[in-house]
Amino acid sequence: MAEDLLKRHSAIQGLTEAAADILIRSQATLALTGAGISVESGIPDFRSAGGLWSRYDPAEYATIDAFRANPEKVWQMLMEMDAIVGQAKPNQAHLALGELEAMRLLDCVITQNIDNLHQAGGSKNVIEYHGNSSTLSCLWCGKTYKAEEKRGETPPRCTCRNILKPDVVFFGEAIPEKAMRRSFDLASSAQALLIIGTSAVVSPVNTIPSIAKRNGAKIIEVNKERTHLTDTLTDIFLQGNAGEIMPRIVAAAKKKKEGVTSS
Repeated sequence: MAEDLLKRHSAIQGLTEAAADILIRSQATLALTGAGISVESGIPDFRSAGGLWSRYDPAEYATIDAFRANPEKVWQMLMEMDAIVGQAKPNQAHLALGELEAMRLLDCVITQNIDNLHQAGGSKNVIEYHGNSSTLSCLWCGKTYKAEEKRGETPPRCTCRNILKPDVVFFGEAIPEKAMRRSFDLASSAQALLIIGTSAVVSPVNTIPSIAKRNGAKIIEVNKERTHLTDTLTDIFLQGNAGEIMPRIVAAAKKKKEGVTSS
């Protein structure tokens, strides 16, 4: 048993070192993140058992048509989402990505999340595919607010008295063109791509790993379970919690950057 644990530790250490090597050598590195990176911050995947979609039918509560037709009803779900997201704090994986950016080993985070935790964790260059719940907008007059300004209003209203919508992408709305175009441009020139907490099956973000790989990028995948990417595109697969794995990669990269051989 002890020997098996030692072998496993050695294998994990080897993969961590290899991932750090890739990051050190890369001149253009991206991270692609999904719901899995925020689970350790207390935000369950909406699609998982116990997630929002198990209690609220997305067709009734998460489409732009549903919001326009009955925003009061949609805000029943949004208030629960806000309560969950509002109390969440960045975990060690978010902080590690912020540190990698500060070390100039990460150029940009592309996220499918709406929780603002990457920014709270220190990442400055973040592309948000599905928007951000920290701001609200009026679909009628165009005025915008910080969500904090309207906390306590149920539902929050604009000065024009219409109900505000969080700046997240509802089903039936287009992905922001700027976010999509910029992410594709970055992926096409990336030398390394970190995939963290996502199986990358939702379109169009699911094309980013293949774009990067086709242009020669090394793919480092950090997920709790194997995905369709693991055996097709991934070069290094680190299985487990991102909050445990990412700080190890950062520590290894620091040692290598400082010219110290890791034991």
